[in-house]
Amino acid sequence: MSIKISIAMITKNSQKYLKEVLSSCGFADEIVIVDSGSNDNTIDIAKSFGVKILEKEWMGFGKQKQYAVNNTTNDWVFVLDSDEVITKELKNEIEKRVGQESYRAYYIPRLNYFFGKPIKRCGLYPDATIRLFDKNFAHFNDSEVHERVITKEKTGVFKNHFLHYAYETIDEFIDKQNRYSSLNAKRDTIKAMINPTWTFFKLYFIKLGFLEGFRGYIISKLYAQYTFWKYVK
Repeated sequence: MSIKISIAMITKNSQKYLKEVLSSCGFADEIVIVDSGSNDNTIDIAKSFGVKILEKEWMGFGKQKQYAVNNTTNDWVFVLDSDEVITKELKNEIEKRVGQESYRAYYIPRLNYFFGKPIKRCGLYPDATIRLFDKNFAHFNDSEVHERVITKEKTGVFKNHFLHYAYETIDEFIDKQNRYSSLNAKRDTIKAMINPTWTFFKLYFIKLGFLEGFRGYIISKLYAQYTFWKYVK
């Protein structure tokens, strides 16, 4: 590639998928990991891949990811989570497009795995967000959760996706969404009564979740539950 790309990642007790994740990043010129206090094998795994490791007390998702971006040496940065894997098809598209087009940032699709299976309905695909960008023209907002990249520049869209190992078990799903709903709490009694029903209807029927079988039903119900928690807390 004519354009050098850095991978920016935040971690905490992220050993589960980290080897597979870092193995998929071989095309990058640099990998920067910002760790917020792992006590498992995360750091040892990262060191075995020769990545740059920084330690930083947790500041919230937006600020933590921006801190990782700020500590990369290249202009172009791909922000990857520690449970996300770059596919060969996506790698090839990155190598062909970045630096050859006028875009300063790219939306990249994400294929989410729930309970061992990729899910393309329930509104969960293509699930595209800005992940690859020139850091001189884009940055993360300061949101504690559900952070996003902000840019005023022209953005492109990739065809190929990366993989996200979202949840392996229902308990894992409930635990994470319970924590996220606390961080994103918007107490509203009326919405707590109405919005969960709408969330289920939208995901299961309008977004064709029923075509995913029992997984689609579980996903729709759990996201409805998350909506309830968010507005009742």
